[in-house]
Amino acid sequence: MEIGISTFVETTPDPETGKVKSHAERLREVVEEIVLADRVGLDVFGVGEHHRADYAASSPAVLLAAAASQTFNIRLTSAVTVLSSADPVRVFQDFATLDGISNGRAEIMAGRGSFIESFPLFGQDLSDYNELFNEKLDLLLKLRETEMVSWDGKHRPAIDGRGVYPRPVQDPLPVWIGSGGNPESVVRAGKLGLPLVLAIIGGRPTQFAPLVQLYKRAAAAAGHDVTKLKIASHSHGFVGETTRAAADAFFPSTQYAMNVIGKERGWAPYNRDAYDDARSLEGALYVGDPDYVAKKIIKLRKEVGITRFLLHVPVGSMPHDEVMSAIRLLGAEVAPQVREAIAEWETES
Repeated sequence: MEIGISTFVETTPDPETGKVKSHAERLREVVEEIVLADRVGLDVFGVGEHHRADYAASSPAVLLAAAASQTFNIRLTSAVTVLSSADPVRVFQDFATLDGISNGRAEIMAGRGSFIESFPLFGQDLSDYNELFNEKLDLLLKLRETEMVSWDGKHRPAIDGRGVYPRPVQDPLPVWIGSGGNPESVVRAGKLGLPLVLAIIGGRPTQFAPLVQLYKRAAAAAGHDVTKLKIASHSHGFVGETTRAAADAFFPSTQYAMNVIGKERGWAPYNRDAYDDARSLEGALYVGDPDYVAKKIIKLRKEVGITRFLLHVPVGSMPHDEVMSAIRLLGAEVAPQVREAIAEWETES
């Protein structure tokens, strides 16, 4: 059972002071967060790609590389790479470089992206949204299979027997598929035998169990060993000394961020009642003291079948010291509880 952190490196206004951190300051803070996550024994740290003013990480590989030389064990992944609008050759080279710097700890989490700013920025047509991802994923997987690449597609110039360098330490370089719960993307991951990341950020996490089973059926039908499949959850949350303190600390920035996105997408205003419901044992927010958060992660493992849990913190902008405290508690107190409980459960099973 792997446990880690993900971040979008947000630079939204502080909900209390209105102050906005510079992109540079927030980027440096995230390097410190990754170093701490490694120090407290977390397994993975993910950085999401965005191309708008309220997010600082347009290039996750560069940010992760800054932390790679200061860390020793933690795996470093995008969360996600918006593959549909990217050049797969450049993506592969960036993460192969990260893999070399980290000595084999890099991963790519590829997704279509729930934000669309990168498409016009890089000259991609949104009407090709699905076709772009399918074609570019095909090229990315070809790049990791062979040093000399020949490939032809519709949305990118052909490659005729060209070498792509550097080669990664890992063979193959891990590529995960990120999904918000679309059955088509789940089936695609299963057919390819690729590990799957589910964004479980709303509703009831148990609702994702049928998708996990669909993924496993697709993988089995394609001849893949289901017992070796990896399934991750990307879920919002925060760990505090007490559940009440955690809930009160995490709400203001979460409400602000959810309402900004909600206004863009036509969602209802996000309020404390909805937040507190999501914090319940059945909800999708992992907010509370270490015992409570551990209990919810264990429940997710048993009922949905995830093998990796990524706590997404912060949502919006929170004080850096509060984020560091949550990371410290997740590594020092939550993760050991979860690993011990899962090991006992699997032994009994």
